Amino acid sequence: MAHILVIDDDDIVAELASEILISAGHACGFISDAAEAWRLLQWRRPDLLLLDENMPGESGSSLLRRLRASAEFYDLPVIMFTAQSDPGDERRALYNGAQDYVRKPVHPRLLLWRVAQVLRARAERPQHRDLGEWAEFQLRTRADEPLRKVYL
Repeated sequence: MAHILVIDDDDIVAELASEILISAGHACGFISDAAEAWRLLQWRRPDLLLLDENMPGESGSSLLRRLRASAEFYDLPVIMFTAQSDPGDERRALYNGAQDYVRKPVHPRLLLWRVAQVLRARAERPQHRDLGEWAEFQLRTRADEPLRKVYL
């Protein structure tokens, strides 16, 4: 069971996606804008975000870039969940750090399969470490290594 947050300004779509995920055994909730999502993320980190692109205020792409630039959420799995159909949008989302891109409307089994794929890939990686903590660990473990000369 994963904790999944759906961020979509269309409450009907968000509720439908949440119901599909809950029926599959996941804990799921939804909110309607990026600012509210950011506030919620400061309080609790989900296992996965389903993120819509077109929302009032901050776009999904902008929130995704902010997540990837933060020390706390740089590795939070994100699936862009959007009605946009331009292949360029999908490439930009993946370039910005999304793990997958799902177009709406989506068949329930396809949504569950894509979510399972992203969660499985995440489960095979080490658990989240704060970026500062990771850098400090790297410095400590490499402090004992002899200095290497770099030849240009």
